Amino acid sequence: MSKSGIEAVREMLRSKPRPRGFAERRKRMDEIGAHPIAPDVALEEGSLAGVPIEWSLAPGGDPSRVVIYFHGGGYCSGSIASHRGLVVEAGRAAGARTLAVGYRLAPECPFPAALDDARAAYAFLIGQGFAPQHIALGGDSAGGGLCLALLTSLRDAGHPLPACAWLISPWVDLEMTGASLAAKAAVDPLISKRYLEELATAYLGGGDPANPLVSPLHADLTGLPPMLVQVGSAETLLDDAVRIAGRAGAADVSVTLEIWPHMIHAWPLWAAELEEGRAALQSAGAFIRGRFLNL
Repeated sequence: MSKSGIEAVREMLRSKPRPRGFAERRKRMDEIGAHPIAPDVALEEGSLAGVPIEWSLAPGGDPSRVVIYFHGGGYCSGSIASHRGLVVEAGRAAGARTLAVGYRLAPECPFPAALDDARAAYAFLIGQGFAPQHIALGGDSAGGGLCLALLTSLRDAGHPLPACAWLISPWVDLEMTGASLAAKAAVDPLISKRYLEELATAYLGGGDPANPLVSPLHADLTGLPPMLVQVGSAETLLDDAVRIAGRAGAADVSVTLEIWPHMIHAWPLWAAELEEGRAALQSAGAFIRGRFLNL
């Protein structure tokens, strides 16, 4: 894979000043994630108990199948707007509609608010008549961790599980014990251990970072559906992805781990400019389609 495309993304990130405070961070994430949406995609806004949601459907997509997506941002930033381009093109690649969920953010709404919203969104889909085997979960960074927390809580409550889960650069260890936090610090332009510590403090609200519902690395993953884990080689959360894939495999979960050379944290966010971002979405789409067809 060429390094030229990702270097252009790095330069774009370097050109923007580092934001201070959660309000500035939220604004910046919306700005750097904003891409024009293809005119053939149908969008429909809505809300679920005050939580914003957004449907998308590209031509040829099967409206009876859905990818429910939880954005990244360390539980403290990110939105439907910041991830809209990624989500709608993932839906196109998967041949399904999407449901993006703008769950409540910390520090205003710490754990378990995001997980409660994720549970409510899944229950909403079931209530709308979507079969569990026609639902896929997706999420990047904190959204990837939220997918796993949702899966384990659904399993423990005896609820039917979705067909599969797709995790991009998942943040699964809020104790921050991964060796790549130090080993990749010089090459990751977005995520540092100090930054993660600030986010974790806001999300936990004084809670235990080893709680499996905030750090799924500590969870029992037995019985979960197949997973695709995608991560870049140039990100501090590389070890989170590698370790959660290993834990899933050890629990007899079917798991595919893709490590993309030179890619940075959540690189499919820049799929509009980045060939590797588009390729990662195509890989995820093929994975999801395969799970829908096999069930």
